[in-house]
Amino acid sequence: MAKSYTILLLEDEPLILMDMEFAAEDLGCEVLTATNCDAANRHIQSLGRKIDLAILDVSLGNGLTCFPVAHELERLDIPYILHSGDLDRHNERIRELDAQLIAKPASADKVIAAAIAHSQGADARSVHVTAE
Repeated sequence: MAKSYTILLLEDEPLILMDMEFAAEDLGCEVLTATNCDAANRHIQSLGRKIDLAILDVSLGNGLTCFPVAHELERLDIPYILHSGDLDRHNERIRELDAQLIAKPASADKVIAAAIAHSQGADARSVHVTAE
């Protein structure tokens, strides 16, 4: 990877978050992690457009979703993908975002690669993401 990316990861499952963080760091990315919308929005407020891309888990527990963060990223024109295992429950709302989606479970390496490809204008789904 020629460019170093700053990537925001919003994920409420600690093991998944850690796995994606390590995969991104292995590719030389600067990683910002958040387990809830407040923390993610703090990163966005402090760094703004210095964030190159984001990966958002849709369901964040207690009925909360990533939608406020997704809308803020859209406002700032920061590319993001959705990474979710909860498609049945949020399928209609996910379509409102017009975002590319990678279903869980998927290899963290492939999810990171798909997000980077998406930030470069490629279809994230063109990266072969396989379930673990």
